[in-house]
Amino acid sequence: MTDLAVRAGGQAGDGIASIGETITRCYSRLGWHVFGLNAYQSVIRGGHVWFQARISEDRPYSQGDHADVLYALDKQTVAVHAASLRRGGIVVHDPEKFAVAESELPAGVTALGVPTLEFARKYTNQSILQNAAGMGASAYLGGIPLDLLHEVLRDSFGKKAGDVVDWNLGASTAGYEYAKLHAGASDRAVSKRGAPKLLMTGNSAIALGAAAAGCKFLAQYPMTPASSIMHWMAAHSQALGVVVKQAEDELAAIHMAIGASFGGVRSMTATSGGGFCLMVEALGMAGMTETPLVVVESQRSGPSTGLPTKTEQGDLNLMLGAGQGEFPRAILAPSHPAEAYRATIRAFELAEAWQTPILLASDLHLSENMMTVDREEIPTNIEVPSLFTVEPNGHEYKRYQYTESGVSPRAIPGQPGLQHVAGSDEHDEKGHLVSDVKSGIPIWVTERVRMMDKRMKKLHGIAAATEPPTWEGPAAADLTFVAWGSTIGPIRDARVMLTAQGKKTNLLHFPTVYPLDADRVRTEFAKARRTLLVEANYSGQFGHLLRAETGVHLSERLLKYDGEPFYPHEIVIRALEVLNHGG
Repeated sequence: MTDLAVRAGGQAGDGIASIGETITRCYSRLGWHVFGLNAYQSVIRGGHVWFQARISEDRPYSQGDHADVLYALDKQTVAVHAASLRRGGIVVHDPEKFAVAESELPAGVTALGVPTLEFARKYTNQSILQNAAGMGASAYLGGIPLDLLHEVLRDSFGKKAGDVVDWNLGASTAGYEYAKLHAGASDRAVSKRGAPKLLMTGNSAIALGAAAAGCKFLAQYPMTPASSIMHWMAAHSQALGVVVKQAEDELAAIHMAIGASFGGVRSMTATSGGGFCLMVEALGMAGMTETPLVVVESQRSGPSTGLPTKTEQGDLNLMLGAGQGEFPRAILAPSHPAEAYRATIRAFELAEAWQTPILLASDLHLSENMMTVDREEIPTNIEVPSLFTVEPNGHEYKRYQYTESGVSPRAIPGQPGLQHVAGSDEHDEKGHLVSDVKSGIPIWVTERVRMMDKRMKKLHGIAAATEPPTWEGPAAADLTFVAWGSTIGPIRDARVMLTAQGKKTNLLHFPTVYPLDADRVRTEFAKARRTLLVEANYSGQFGHLLRAETGVHLSERLLKYDGEPFYPHEIVIRALEVLNHGG
């Protein structure tokens, strides 16, 4: 692929994310599609962090494999990332801080010493200003116009004005002009490609989708990588009329969301795997009371605290089995912010229509990395119909009435003539409890079976209402990738690379992980000649689910569980192994 990537690295607290986000915004405003990867540690200061902004002729769906410009704030960054630089790449560093020898760099890669600290001292004794100078040099080498860099910097400071803004503009200009003078004419000039793109993380897309779907209550306890959903909703709560509550823990958060939904308000909670573990008891209550609920589960490396700032797809089994007993649910798994926006809206529609919990499976790689989105990918004309259409009929209201679909008439609590019980115990059609003194008596044994059958009927309707497996690529392919969630991104990039090598591949993408239409899935797999399952977990959890639900066994696999995202070259290598050697 014809692409370009600018990477910055240093220690936590050095401002690496700010540098990367600024470069990413510059490219998006030029109309390019861009992918911004933020790799960080779980400490405030110390530990190696880095950010990469990548643009491509074709839309980049991952961070890619290489970089062209590396801004190194410390020597460790050179040691870790120099090998990733393409021929013609440049390492930007400050010789006052450390030297970079030619022997430390790959063939065809050079170093450019930029006196960033010297430029910073012209304005202040705060060394953080060196970032502006280094950013300016990196922007020049990355083909970004200086006036655009200044525009983005001004916007980043918001309402701030005066010396701080002027200092950053001055230092960035000094770095830019220094690189221009000492590196020569850049062959990476990036021309404008069209209207500016929207720039989103998966979490901001989920929050925006929730707002578009009519969500009016979010209860959440902060947990990486789901926390920024609450941050976004809180920042826009007044404009959107959304109540945002930071609960004391995850169990309280889900109970608050269930209570709000029971009261007739579209509600959501969000967490990661450890917090979701605390929520599962209440999830079962939502299933029993048939209360709509949307839960975002943004996965990270486990078990326990695991790697709290690293990505994984290890919670699928947890989401499938969360909550005691059995009750209907769906698990939606978007792979890109545009998909996350639409999937969140769909989650609310499904939760309301089928009166059951719906889980949105994200992960750190999707939740926190930045990707551009075309405006037409974000529909805004979302209808939010009222599903409370029950008319009072004396005392005959049956909240859990037996129906063909399993969906019963739902009323807002407190309406005259529509009083009902909504307990966590098993119950009859009116909500009267079956447990305690009635359970075990034949008539109520039968009632339990009928009510359980009623609830579980919803699974058939949910399966028909969710997005089916989706094909990407030529129908006649030598290899079919099978994946869900964020791993779709690097597969899309890998397919471009494989096509350039004359290899025909396609992708069977599962936007709905559960429930699966077994007959439909078997029909789709019958079209594949050879398959490769790609998952970010140890055991191939989705592969096991496919086999259990459909009988389809995927023997060729690429599994990754080191906390790092998939890189396209890893997928290409494994795909070639399968194609050339059969495994």
